[in-house]
Amino acid sequence: MNLNTWKTKIKIDLNFDLNTELLSDNSMGIYFEFNAVNSIMVHFKPLNELFKLNSPTGGKGILLHFQRDLIDEDDIEYALDVMSIFNKYPQLHIKEAREVERIKRLIELLKEEYFSSTVSYIMLKTLLKVILLHLIRFQNNELLPQDIYQKRVFHFLELMEINFLHETNAEYYANQLGISTKRLNQVLQDKLNLTAKQIIQQRQITEAKRKLIRSAVTTKELAFELGFESISSFSRFFKKNVGVSPTVFKSQQES
Repeated sequence: MNLNTWKTKIKIDLNFDLNTELLSDNSMGIYFEFNAVNSIMVHFKPLNELFKLNSPTGGKGILLHFQRDLIDEDDIEYALDVMSIFNKYPQLHIKEAREVERIKRLIELLKEEYFSSTVSYIMLKTLLKVILLHLIRFQNNELLPQDIYQKRVFHFLELMEINFLHETNAEYYANQLGISTKRLNQVLQDKLNLTAKQIIQQRQITEAKRKLIRSAVTTKELAFELGFESISSFSRFFKKNVGVSPTVFKSQQES
């Protein structure tokens, strides 16, 4: 993978503030705020959201942000676990000395690799995965309160991740959650500022881009895989959301 390609997938910012431009609207972010010797406040930015913090502490933190398709390159269980830590809680406070030291050491290794003249994308991805797995394990051990609406958002995202290729109707997910479609949309709009349909469509676009970039899939095959009735309806949908047709998008990535 060449330099320009991996730079579009993962980025480290050492001087983060609320005006820092992220990789894209489809990127996920983790801001590590170092408040004391044995304390790290971890702030998560899920897809389609903003960081829930007032003002970062200048040079006392580090921002990692990466495209969500980076985690899709691994197995579905890992991807769901990552989505879980990003959508369960906006912050995670790590105070246990050994865990703080472990996270700091992994971040330093990631920084060294990222800014190295011989940087390896595989190494970056591996180090990021190790950090995420530590955060997943730590969060799973924390007994933090979680409101019912946040649980419903997470359950919706989990269901969608598994079923979006063949279930694109919001009513299906509302039935699975035992609430009305109207109530589901109210909860999602309150927490994510998006309706179920908009979130599903964003996921379809992400998947379409991933397949167009990483495989030899044709527009016809992709339209069928994503549940569209015709190539023309898929092409219109893709162009409306991306700005160019699937064919043009694929050729741009190959050039």
